[in-house]
Amino acid sequence: MRSMANGLAEHNIRVNTVHPTAVRTMMATNDAITEWVASHPDSGSHLANALPVDLIEPDDISNAVLFLASDDGRFITGTTLPVDAGFCNKL
Repeated sequence: MRSMANGLAEHNIRVNTVHPTAVRTMMATNDAITEWVASHPDSGSHLANALPVDLIEPDDISNAVLFLASDDGRFITGTTLPVDAGFCNKL
C-alpha cells in the first residue's frame, strides 16, 4: 500500500487501507465461528476488543472508507486505518 501510494501520488491518487476487527456480518456471525468460540472458552479474552463492544457494525467500516475517499481525507495517503475498537492495541 505504501509503495502504491508513493508511486501514484504524482497522479493525485491516494492509497490507504482499512483494517477492521470482527464485523457483524456472516463472516463473523456464523455457526462455525459460534461453535469454535463455544468449544474454546479460554480464547474469549484474546478475541475481545479493548473497547466494550462485541462486534463492529458494517456502517462503522463504510463510514471510515467514505471519510478516506471524501474531500475531508484529501491529504491522507499511504496509511492504514484500524477500525477495530482498540483490538490491535492489545497485542
